[in-house]
Amino acid sequence: MAHERLLPRQYLILLMVAICAPLGDTCLSRGMTSLPAISLTHPATLIAAVFTPWIAFGIALLIGFFASYLTALSWADLTYVLPATAFGNVIVAFLARFWLREPISLERWAGIVLITLGVSFVAQGPSLTVRPAIERSATERLAPEKESFGKIAEPAVPVAQEQPR
Repeated sequence: MAHERLLPRQYLILLMVAICAPLGDTCLSRGMTSLPAISLTHPATLIAAVFTPWIAFGIALLIGFFASYLTALSWADLTYVLPATAFGNVIVAFLARFWLREPISLERWAGIVLITLGVSFVAQGPSLTVRPAIERSATERLAPEKESFGKIAEPAVPVAQEQPR
């Protein structure tokens, strides 16, 4: 089955999905290791942690992830976008091992290889599934087309023109 190729900016969005979350999570971990344990029974310590540099940077990266994730979901299927987030597990493992100096077991490395293989299989498929016409007509009654999102709808009844005075 032939499918459309993604535009360069769409690849950039998928790259942001794959990179922002693992970088954000790693920054959160880096910031939390320098703080004492936090408990939900002491919300002031949790709020203070948010304003430390590593944690604030991690939160900013996670906001960037969420924005790029929503953008990708606006033009691609979840089953295409979600593996980009799964690939983040690979990036997290490398960041944890070489930046945070965390030990990683052989079993986890094997899991990372399996995730990478799975992502490569999913990446070969179409980014947006084209539904058959019968199924599409049923869903069109339930939700407007994506192309019409954000456009001003035409009024159902013509608006009367004001008469000059």
